[in-house]
Amino acid sequence: MATHAHIPVEDFFKPPTRTAATISADGSRIAFLAPWKNRLNVWVEDLDSRGQSVGEPRCVTADETRSVINYEWTDDPRWLLYTQDNGGDENWHIYRVDLDNPSTPAVDLTPYPGVRTYFELLADRPGKAMVALNRRTPELMDAYELDIASGALTLLAENPGKVAGWFAGRSGELFAYSLTADGDVEMSTWEPEQQSLRSIAVYPGADYTLSIWPMVVTPDGKGLWLGSNRNPDRTSLVRLDVATGEETDVDEHPTLSIDPMGGLAPVLPQPLILSRRTGELLAVRYLGERQDIRALDPHFAAVLQNLEKLADGDLAKISSDDAGQRWVVSFTHDREPGVTYFYDHSTGESRELFRPLPHLDPEALATMTPVTVRSRDGLSLHSYLTLPVGATGPVPLVLLVHGGPWARDTWGYQPDVQLLANRGYAVLQVNFRGSTGYGQGFVKAAVGEFAGKMHNDLIDGVNWAVDQGYADPERVAIFGGSYGGYAALVGVTFTPDVFAAAIDYVGISSLANFMRTLPETARPHLANNWHLFVGDPGDPEQEADMLARSPITRVDQIRTPLLVVQGANDSRVVQAESDNLVEALRARGVDVEYMVKDDEGHGFLNPDNVIDMYHAVDRFLAEHLGIEEGRTA
Repeated sequence: MATHAHIPVEDFFKPPTRTAATISADGSRIAFLAPWKNRLNVWVEDLDSRGQSVGEPRCVTADETRSVINYEWTDDPRWLLYTQDNGGDENWHIYRVDLDNPSTPAVDLTPYPGVRTYFELLADRPGKAMVALNRRTPELMDAYELDIASGALTLLAENPGKVAGWFAGRSGELFAYSLTADGDVEMSTWEPEQQSLRSIAVYPGADYTLSIWPMVVTPDGKGLWLGSNRNPDRTSLVRLDVATGEETDVDEHPTLSIDPMGGLAPVLPQPLILSRRTGELLAVRYLGERQDIRALDPHFAAVLQNLEKLADGDLAKISSDDAGQRWVVSFTHDREPGVTYFYDHSTGESRELFRPLPHLDPEALATMTPVTVRSRDGLSLHSYLTLPVGATGPVPLVLLVHGGPWARDTWGYQPDVQLLANRGYAVLQVNFRGSTGYGQGFVKAAVGEFAGKMHNDLIDGVNWAVDQGYADPERVAIFGGSYGGYAALVGVTFTPDVFAAAIDYVGISSLANFMRTLPETARPHLANNWHLFVGDPGDPEQEADMLARSPITRVDQIRTPLLVVQGANDSRVVQAESDNLVEALRARGVDVEYMVKDDEGHGFLNPDNVIDMYHAVDRFLAEHLGIEEGRTA
């Protein structure tokens, strides 16, 4: 194959110059994340009447320990909120920034050690937010009202013992989703006079896994927009009437599902695009090989038409002023990530604000191509193949497995994919059964299939890449994080002859121990995901089956070179999951590489740690797949 320019690890994983830009409600300022002391912090710049930048941007947060990844404007131009945890422990705190006095330290509005929180701004109640806190007991979130200016917290609803999560309407109407004794999912409204929940609707628990996501309150507080899986092949949008519990159809794509992961992390765009001023539904995002946005509002349809002309990619983060005239948008693209624009609908004028990674030449990066693999039992496995630039024949392959497993791979720029392709590896990402976005039938096909048909799908992907002439069967690696780390360990314990190398990144080695050590706040959710798909470790028969599907019980099968990477503060997959595996291997005299970072959790965030990890990945794969480290094939 042809050679191409070597790109240093640092160029892929150093902080972006700018990212995650949004515009203020009055359209006078833009906030974004940018490095300060090599950590992402929030910066703000002013705009003039023509939308041009005025003066130099100013840094308004000062976290030199850990990057800020989530912030929000409030309705008051003085205050901005952001969240931060401690070393990746996911015990998020809410901080308030005074934009009138940006040199003053941010104020921790939830200064409670070991407590986890999240918040929603109440758009029609200026200066207020709904905050969920597990301060009273670790297992249960209670709902509070936060006065942003004073920091005062007022209890709204004490969790009666079954609420898995709270969410709020624009005027403060409070809703909950809970699990019943039978494991079904109940949507309820909180009635403050009675200080109790009133049930609205109950959905079968077996259909719950991300199936009623998103959950958004309609502007009048009288309805809930929910994802619906009445069609098992795709997720549509319905409105649930709060008073009657009746569902009415809102929107459905003829072939695609609502973006299943949209909004579940700060970096992911919301599946429902709402008016900032009124909360009305403007559009719905659907996701297939690429994104399809269906506009439901005539004004936004005209805006969308112009926004989509700005770049050759998929619209990602979208924000506007209250008037819906000034917009700041970014784009997903496989080779030119995060390009961000300002657009003024009143004039039709636009300008590029920034490119997050200007040092990367798109022409030197590899194209990500959607492909479909047929599983051995007839399922269509929608996947993505990235080949090294200039590849002309079989090359070493890295099977990159997504986490979750209730998630999916999508089209777009991924620094790990581009690093691997730059080094001469083909990268295959398979949306195996259990992945979301292809209908609830596809998700439920994974029930009871951990280390079974879910793994077969991955092997079928490898065989497809070999049969198509893309991959060298003697030089295949498996690499994944979280569930993907478990899949990597399954690969070297159940099918060790397939892989020449494996990388387990914060992965599960014992399904039973993993479930027993999950955070208390995750316990209300187990019945409809891990217990349904894998089993309950409290049942001896089910635990025995789980252990049979756990790599920790099959370490004697491991003969594949293995790299294990772990965050010491991981609250989801605790360090013992990696420690136990590594100790068992070393007790057998097996050489295993092990990297632990003391200031990280479930996935590394700090740039120096990420860069250190991918230098290790680069060297490890070069050694075991036969490509010289730091060189292309």
